[in-house]
Amino acid sequence: MSEDKKPYSLSTELIEAFRSNYPAIAEQSPDFINSFRQKSILDFEQNGLPNKKNENYKYTNIESSFLGAYKRQYSPQDLSVDINDVFSCDVPELDTHLLLINGWFLGNENTLLELPGGVLAGSLHEAAKKYPELVEKYYGKIQSENNDTLFSLNNAFAQDGLFVYFPKGIKLEKPIQLINLVVANEQLMIHPRNLIITEEDSSGSIIICDHSVNPDAFLMNSSTEIFAGKNSKLEMYRQQNAHDHSVQITNTTILQKENSYVNSVYITLHGGTVRNNLHVELSEPNAENHSSGLWLADKTQHIDNNTFVHHNAPNCTSSQLYKGILDDSSTGIFSGRILVDKDAQKTAAFQSNKNLLMTNEAKSRSKPQLEIYADDVKCSHGSATGQLDENAMFYLRARGISKKEACHLLMQAFASEVINKITIEPLREEINGLVEKRLRGELSRCHKCKVHCK
Repeated sequence: MSEDKKPYSLSTELIEAFRSNYPAIAEQSPDFINSFRQKSILDFEQNGLPNKKNENYKYTNIESSFLGAYKRQYSPQDLSVDINDVFSCDVPELDTHLLLINGWFLGNENTLLELPGGVLAGSLHEAAKKYPELVEKYYGKIQSENNDTLFSLNNAFAQDGLFVYFPKGIKLEKPIQLINLVVANEQLMIHPRNLIITEEDSSGSIIICDHSVNPDAFLMNSSTEIFAGKNSKLEMYRQQNAHDHSVQITNTTILQKENSYVNSVYITLHGGTVRNNLHVELSEPNAENHSSGLWLADKTQHIDNNTFVHHNAPNCTSSQLYKGILDDSSTGIFSGRILVDKDAQKTAAFQSNKNLLMTNEAKSRSKPQLEIYADDVKCSHGSATGQLDENAMFYLRARGISKKEACHLLMQAFASEVINKITIEPLREEINGLVEKRLRGELSRCHKCKVHCK
């Protein structure tokens, strides 16, 4: 088979799988979601899987990630899993735990919780049945020019995922934590779909922890839509910690209204191939967005972060800080684009990407981009890739610190700038400890893992 036909063949296989299994996929979904599926599969059929001719995927061969013999599941598995049996959290402040297994909330009880103030958290599948008007108001409503066909593929196949709703004026003090587990003894392809809504003057925090229990290969293509209402505030943190045979794709789209604030931090501790897409729409004045990412890679791991921040209203602020530490023959990619429309005067937008290469074989590619059509703005972008600072190393060595320990101290200091963006102190301390162990080579997939594999 020629190289030109391969992407078409893979795309056709996915389209045929959708159509032949459509009754099972759509069986328990309301009409507005199923209508959205049909539009999305047509978009996917027209464009197919992204290939290397696509500038955003120039250095990530995402189509080859779909070549595995993945099984697709269109209904929940008959799994009897208790969160207390498979997961324990070292952070006692995080006591609102939700468990998503292979893309599904399992069980008939407590899959959609009502928290203080009328906050809803749990299964999107259940929310669409119990609160159809609320879900329909927001589901699939964010339009971003940078969304690609992986987002469309998720729209077509997704059946369940996390739903969080913060009503107007409600401020939830304790974070909501989702444990996103892959539990399978066979290769799986899953498509979780998350919908997060913060109404006017509301605030809250969400933590998503991606883990895998068994070593079997899997592909997770997840999407998250976030609506930040007027004067709302949202903190969102995601920790990715799966094995080397995993493919993890996240598509996060954020729409912010007037005077809203969103801070998101992605920490990639482990994974085979990871692709994180972030699309931010600052649609009304005085919106503020901060996004950060830290990835640690070794062996042949491949981590790719792609961001797009669209300023289309005046007096908005955005900042991006992305850092990678690469060892062995791993590769890290950062591509970030800031678009400032002509009406987005008084914009302040900043972007920074820095990478540490610990070996001559490790590779990093960076593509910061600014596209500005307004004339009254403060914007900057930059990228730097190199090895540990020799002067800093000499300073530490001159004070009796061994070379190995000096390397660890400098790497930890490099990573801390991103970790400090986490405002929940107990979580920040826990992540800091996990990063330190990972940098010391102590954090394998199973070392002090919070997932108790059977």
